[in-house]
Amino acid sequence: MRYLYTLAMYLVTPLIVLRLALRGFRSRPYYWRWAERFGFFKAPSDLTGSLWVHAVSVGEVNAAEPLIKALRRDYPDAPLVVTTVTPTGTARVQQLFGDSVFHVYLPYDLPYAVNRFLAGVRPRLALIVETEIWPNLYFACRRRGIPLMIVNARLSERSLRGYRPRPLRGMVRAALGCVRLVAAQSHADAERYRLIGAPAERVLVCGNLKYDMPVPQEAPIVGARLRDHWGARRPVWIAASTHEGEEQAVLDAHLAVLKRLPDALLLIAPRHPERFRPVEHAVRSLGFATGTYSADGMPAPANQVFVIDAMGQLMPFYAAAGLAFVGGSLVPIGGHNVLEPAALSTPVLVGPHTFNFEEITASLIEHGGALRVPGSDALGEAVLGLLRDAERRREMGRAAQQVFERERGAVGRLMHLIDAQLRA
Repeated sequence: MRYLYTLAMYLVTPLIVLRLALRGFRSRPYYWRWAERFGFFKAPSDLTGSLWVHAVSVGEVNAAEPLIKALRRDYPDAPLVVTTVTPTGTARVQQLFGDSVFHVYLPYDLPYAVNRFLAGVRPRLALIVETEIWPNLYFACRRRGIPLMIVNARLSERSLRGYRPRPLRGMVRAALGCVRLVAAQSHADAERYRLIGAPAERVLVCGNLKYDMPVPQEAPIVGARLRDHWGARRPVWIAASTHEGEEQAVLDAHLAVLKRLPDALLLIAPRHPERFRPVEHAVRSLGFATGTYSADGMPAPANQVFVIDAMGQLMPFYAAAGLAFVGGSLVPIGGHNVLEPAALSTPVLVGPHTFNFEEITASLIEHGGALRVPGSDALGEAVLGLLRDAERRREMGRAAQQVFERERGAVGRLMHLIDAQLRA
């Protein structure tokens, strides 16, 4: 089956390259560093014995941040390699770590590309963040004697169904047999990994690294400055990490809010940089008084909508807003990180599709830190209700922050397991 899989990978590679080229029309960084995606790159000479962390995109990089910092602290002499797949993930790695880690794109799962990549980075340990099962990569690690761990492992019900068709079962099971340890986020994730073939004795529950994410000390300070700027009593909400199909619903909700609260301000942050300009155009075309982060830095008193058209700037705005709608949840994307607003005591709203953060979202809702709206039509009423009820927002914010603090500690548990692998 793996031979057929490899043949299929070779056959679809031209289509994958075409897709990259098409994405490059909307986001120029997709045109850069193509050779790395086939294993061609210039590796520093001092990478032997490196610790390699793979994080697909922005969300996984953010989740891995406390782990990478712990590796730098506990193994200061070991070179660190971080791979991503998307340009936005690359930008986040550079923003967080600069030249302190070596970044390269993970190559396609083609044998020659994988072998060239591993020969270049020469890892002592491979740490795959969340859900990335690449058979040729995994088998190559086993052949080279590289211990491989899946950390912060999660597997949604949707992904479980994708891995379970009969033709794939044996190959997925064999690939997972190459993994020394699966450190799952939750008991449900652990059970799903076992169902797709991970050896039961190699699957442990360590908790979610996202709870250990660092909260920038300056975020509350900048948030307070923003509130002073636009007026402490002004009703402000943020729609963060929105996707196509959600922005219109958010803007419709804000129109409904403005009918009752005419001084309300919406902060909107599209998930992907290629959507910054289209969202700004959509906002202006609807007649909103509009500002942008790139042009204005912070909202003007006259702004009704402010577009946050920059990466890595959400935390101060979360701290400043009265409530946060976290996107990817009104459309079947699966939701995004609800812990960032929760860490800053900001109440959270989500839509019906949160399977990427299933247990975290459920915990926040159960303990009163978040609300779920059934669909786009209900968003405006939910936002309006919370903006008009300051006491409820304070209670929800406290509950959200308590959930965040209670669940921390996954990094320490994971580092104990990594230490054991490195000593073995």
